[in-house]
Amino acid sequence: MFLPILSRERPESQPCRCVVKVTRSHFLSVFREKNQRNSQACITMWYMLEARIKLINREATMTRTRNALVFSLSALLLCLPSSPVVAAESPAAGDGRDLGRLVEYALANNPELKASEERWRMTVEKAAQAGVLDDPMLMLQLQNGLIRDPFNLNRDGSTAVVVGLSQTVPYFGKRDLQRQGAQQDAEADRWRLEERRLELRRMVKETWHRIALVDRSREVLEKNIAALDELMRFSETMYGVGQGQQQDVLKAQLERSKMEDMVIRLQQERSSLLAALNSLLYRPTETALPVLPEIPDVPLRLDQTELEELADKHRPALKAIAAQLDKAAIGRDLAGREFFPDFTFSFEYMLIEEGEENTGDDMFTASLSFNLPVQRARRHAMAAEAAAGQRMLLEERNVLRNQIRREVADSLAVLERNDRLATLYRDGILAQAGSVLETTIASYRVGRTDFMKVLDSRLALFSLELEHHKAVAEYRMQLAALEAIVGVQLPQDEPQRKE
Repeated sequence: MFLPILSRERPESQPCRCVVKVTRSHFLSVFREKNQRNSQACITMWYMLEARIKLINREATMTRTRNALVFSLSALLLCLPSSPVVAAESPAAGDGRDLGRLVEYALANNPELKASEERWRMTVEKAAQAGVLDDPMLMLQLQNGLIRDPFNLNRDGSTAVVVGLSQTVPYFGKRDLQRQGAQQDAEADRWRLEERRLELRRMVKETWHRIALVDRSREVLEKNIAALDELMRFSETMYGVGQGQQQDVLKAQLERSKMEDMVIRLQQERSSLLAALNSLLYRPTETALPVLPEIPDVPLRLDQTELEELADKHRPALKAIAAQLDKAAIGRDLAGREFFPDFTFSFEYMLIEEGEENTGDDMFTASLSFNLPVQRARRHAMAAEAAAGQRMLLEERNVLRNQIRREVADSLAVLERNDRLATLYRDGILAQAGSVLETTIASYRVGRTDFMKVLDSRLALFSLELEHHKAVAEYRMQLAALEAIVGVQLPQDEPQRKE
């Protein structure tokens, strides 16, 4: 059980002014205990709690007892929701075969994401400054001093030393609105940070699946090169006994050389993709990655309407616009209050020395001054500007929702196509092409067909295997893109095990 550290100036049973000290390590340790499935610590929640505690310590003289405050903060920590955030301690990336660990590593180490976090943190600290009164003005004045004797304060009865203090106070409600507007700015930046995390997840997953596709393609190439070597040895044997043609051997060698060329191209493509992945993970570009495993298929069973509902509920970009709309509404209210004056309270104390013409009684002056909001046209323009900004944000939200609907529909079409293609290749075409190849080879061995038909069957099977792996990889990459579109990891059926 986590308890914040409190320093108090009175016994526990009495109300006291408490200073709350919650350490980052304490907070993260408790959060990890409650979120064992998510190894990333809730830095976002920590920053929000840290800013709130600073505000309490700076402005509030709390009247709760120590035990009551401990209970309230402990309840807050125990009720914190889990969310995808950057880990306090960098997780290990492992050997690269586990995609989930790679994503966590990228979220913890990517410098662009860290820069976005610090930008959001800046707005959090800026919100803590909003709505605070300006510093009071202290005035020291020597009033009606004599030029010929400036340091003689009792020679003339009107000479006095004046000490004054003034404070400007905005019209009622302005400070609260300024504070709320700054808080909505911080909220919008928080959701922009979450949007950047979604994009980083998508980029890591897409790059990983592209590398996996290259690995599958190389496996297919190596298998077919070995098969071509066997065919060439058999054709050379047939040619040696006068039952084959030399062009059969030459054609097989040509196709083998083409496959070697493809291997070289795939090696270069893998190196480029690996450099991109290491850049996303912020680790040396020469960091190696083993051959990636083939993961089971995970079919999606959500329709257009369900995905749009998920996006409306979870997409961070929509939540950022919602926070901006709240700020715009606050701005309109604040613009309306600009038609009312701000006030300045002043107090002056005059120290009068006893002299020939006065009794030396001190005097004071108290005053209230305020600006006259006579520039109505400027204030009406401010209100109109705030209203136009709110309408602009409403239309931007409509644009984003329309874009999400379009992208969801396009993603579903791509997913359906690749899923059907992968199923067709796996359950039908590959088996049929394999049977054709076996039949052709058997016929060639007994002299009932020529070598070119055997070679064409082998190359056709090779092309189909590549297309199958491409359809599977494109399905998984599009699934990662769809998760970024809706803003949450999608619920899926149990993986389909390959026979």
